[in-house]
Amino acid sequence: RRYGLWFRLRKLIIWLLGVYIAIPFLVKLCPAIQAKLVFLNFVRVPYFIDLKRPQDQGLNHTCNYYLQPEEDVTIGVWHTVPAALWKNARGKDQLWFEDALGSSHPVILYLHGNAGTRGGDHRVELYKVLSSLGYHVVTFDYRGWGDSIGSPSERGMTYDALHVFDWIKARSGDNPVYIWGHSLGTGVATNLVRRLCERETPPDALILESPFTNIREEARSHPFSIYRYFPGFDWFFLDPITTSGIKFANDENVKYISCSLLILHAEDDPVVPFHLGKKLYNIAATSRSFRDYKVQFVPFHTDLGYRHKYIYRSPELPRILREFLGKSEHERHH
Repeated sequence: RRYGLWFRLRKLIIWLLGVYIAIPFLVKLCPAIQAKLVFLNFVRVPYFIDLKRPQDQGLNHTCNYYLQPEEDVTIGVWHTVPAALWKNARGKDQLWFEDALGSSHPVILYLHGNAGTRGGDHRVELYKVLSSLGYHVVTFDYRGWGDSIGSPSERGMTYDALHVFDWIKARSGDNPVYIWGHSLGTGVATNLVRRLCERETPPDALILESPFTNIREEARSHPFSIYRYFPGFDWFFLDPITTSGIKFANDENVKYISCSLLILHAEDDPVVPFHLGKKLYNIAATSRSFRDYKVQFVPFHTDLGYRHKYIYRSPELPRILREFLGKSEHERHH
């Protein structure tokens, strides 16, 4: 009996080892696999929620829209008005919400990270915090995420963000518009803001939560990467990402951005290592493009337990935003 058990165990170990060795070759032969692992758009947590009904997530002052950035592409958008407009917003239609963007409240365009949808729990909680502070919050699912139609790509995600930004600006009058990116969304955010600065229509400020330098360094540093010490790791795993046209080069983009920049990062972040956010700040702080703008890095101590997606819980966040965005407003008018 003992011999039979050992034989089965040895057989299982050989099989697992074979799978472990085969996966790198499979990824190299099919770069689309690595792209799916970067985007994780097929992971639609939380499951069984109706994205057409944000009120089911406690967002009673939120309207669901659908916009069309390109032919054959439709993206689902949520617009949460400031809490001060909550009573007025009840029962109102899309036209009322669009008109409300012209009210005297700043707007935050929120770009979420990979996996999940605009209805993710930590995302919803952040919308509530920002709404309570007096901001409009506009967020959306990139093509291929949630109920948005289209195939995901870095170019497509950036174009979707540009389309929503322009849609906001067409309705918000002279109100400040800020860009907030989280995790993979920081890559979309810097792509977007670089493009906006190049066409001389920068946002009023850029906020990056849990950012990385570029997707290759993030993939190499990711704690869940069990192959990082595998011989030829770059060739097997990182080159296919580049082959798929995925760069999310925050470290390059910040050299071409001209607006105030705030970076928020938790020291105990298990997904995007803290040192990558700090490295990005050091690159931005010494960049000539930021010489006339404020660049600030706010770390959150490990003991707070905010990890990758719970910075919204910080009681200091309202003060941090008020002080930073207040200074951004001063720069905007001078």
